[in-house]
Amino acid sequence: EASSSPTATLSIIQSKHRIKMVRSAMQRRNTAHSVFLQFHKHQLEKEEDGAEEKAKSEQSFEMFHQVMKTGVIYATTRANHHGFTMLDDEWANMGQGAPETGPLPGAPSRDFHMNIQDAEVEYAPTSGIKELREKVANYYNTLYRAGKDSQYSYENVCVVPGGRAGLTRIMAALGSIQVGYFTPDYTAYQQALGLFMRISPAPLLHREVHEALMSSEEFRFQAGGRGLGAMLLSNPANPTGQSLEGEELENYVKVARELGLALLMDEFYSHYYYDGEAVDPKDGGADDETNW
Repeated sequence: EASSSPTATLSIIQSKHRIKMVRSAMQRRNTAHSVFLQFHKHQLEKEEDGAEEKAKSEQSFEMFHQVMKTGVIYATTRANHHGFTMLDDEWANMGQGAPETGPLPGAPSRDFHMNIQDAEVEYAPTSGIKELREKVANYYNTLYRAGKDSQYSYENVCVVPGGRAGLTRIMAALGSIQVGYFTPDYTAYQQALGLFMRISPAPLLHREVHEALMSSEEFRFQAGGRGLGAMLLSNPANPTGQSLEGEELENYVKVARELGLALLMDEFYSHYYYDGEAVDPKDGGADDETNW
């Protein structure tokens, strides 16, 4: 009979294997979906008493939308659910990119005392105090503008309390344009770009899926074809760690000038860059220019 032939038997085995694979994939998808609901929509586990009623009450305010957790916030929320705290030495936070905050062996001593005058308790300048902005401008002039006629001043600097706050201020200053961003890149970009009706987010997809960086030629093609007014990117990139540098970075700047678009470069991880010829600081002090 046909059912007893080796070919038919092999087909039946393959079909059963496919069914198992599909079921396994569906189980993984269902598990991932339940995790998504729990940590992105703030639903509680059903084992807790009154969880369903509480979840319904939390979702009854239709004038608000549920803010999705992304990136570090999502990872930290899940870790907290499993017992993570900053004070537990058995945990290591590998997802936040935060520096060591405790004392380091052989490091200079730190002064934790601060005298605050009464006038400094008032509202601070929205762009930061002038003295700090001058220091930042001097830092960039020393690092990037040495020997050039054009120099930064404090008026080129705005101090913000965090990355998302800085992104929001930049987005608020832009006009009615398309702003491009890479995928993958820092997850907050897509959220920030979606806050303002004037801005049309435009994801730039990697046609070379095995390349972590988009070439300047491909960037010219996609940015020019979409008519971008600005491009938002992290450099070094988050989360891939790749960086635009040297000739390719110059090419990106040339493309931006030719197309008349603004390059909004998030360089948060520039101090985590360890390639090239490193120079150890002489004394490790904050004012030691060899540490730049």
